[in-house]
Amino acid sequence: MSPRLDEPRTHDAPSTIPSDPDETGATPASGFPGLDDMPEIPPFDEVGALDARSLSKTLFGRLEGLEEGTHEHAYVRNTLVELNLALVKFAASRFRSRSEPMEDIIQVGTIGLIKAIDRFELSRGVEFPTFAMPTIVGEIKRFFRDTSWSVRVPRRLQELRLELAKAGDELSQLLDRAPTVPELAERLGLTNDEVVEGMAASNAYTASSLDAKPEEDDTEGALSDRIGYEDHGLEGIEYVESLKPLIAGLPARDRTILSLRFVANMTQSEIGEELGISQMHVSRLLSRTLVRLRKGLTIEE
Repeated sequence: MSPRLDEPRTHDAPSTIPSDPDETGATPASGFPGLDDMPEIPPFDEVGALDARSLSKTLFGRLEGLEEGTHEHAYVRNTLVELNLALVKFAASRFRSRSEPMEDIIQVGTIGLIKAIDRFELSRGVEFPTFAMPTIVGEIKRFFRDTSWSVRVPRRLQELRLELAKAGDELSQLLDRAPTVPELAERLGLTNDEVVEGMAASNAYTASSLDAKPEEDDTEGALSDRIGYEDHGLEGIEYVESLKPLIAGLPARDRTILSLRFVANMTQSEIGEELGISQMHVSRLLSRTLVRLRKGLTIEE
């Protein structure tokens, strides 16, 4: 049994501020000026829920009279955190099925506990666990909402995904089938486009590895082996098809020069020798032809 928490304990004040528990595992507070009348803190793992609640009330009463930033304030605040870590572990257990390590979830929940301690007012007459639990759970949910998405999406869409999931479950039970987009929109008071946007954003919540193999057929290769590649030759098909009638309308010599220059990759000097004209003449003919083709494409566009 823990010692009576409503009876103050007195100790001989040491010359230095204690930083470690005593031989019994209890944490003395007598090393801090102004905390000599504080009850002795038993080992945290031995404090029951009722004793932790009673001791927390005593500590919150003392915390209100201490100046923030002092050693005494930090001691009482840290003790409140240690006493109420069971609340964090209880809240974190609700998320044990998530992929995140439990240590990380407890760490995030502890941040919520600290926020609750800093905002709690004993004069409200509310039990601290009742006040702190929504803050702890909210901090954990915010952690999953901000970090669990495979692709970063706006918070508005993250919240919309949750609303759609909840509304979808409710309507599925009522209708005995999957709800349609208009039914979801009517349920949530949204437009069809907003529902579709939220459903599309849901696809970004999880992502499969490109190296993963499909479970239903182990004979198939990884997803990366079945993804097509970008054919850069497709980019020029539209221009090639547009150029065909324009090139067909050119004089025979101009078509020959184009073919020798861009198909056979001959230089202007080599083309001149092939056709029996000067390199300068080839340059003028080629420039004139290209201007004509460019103008033809511009007119078509």
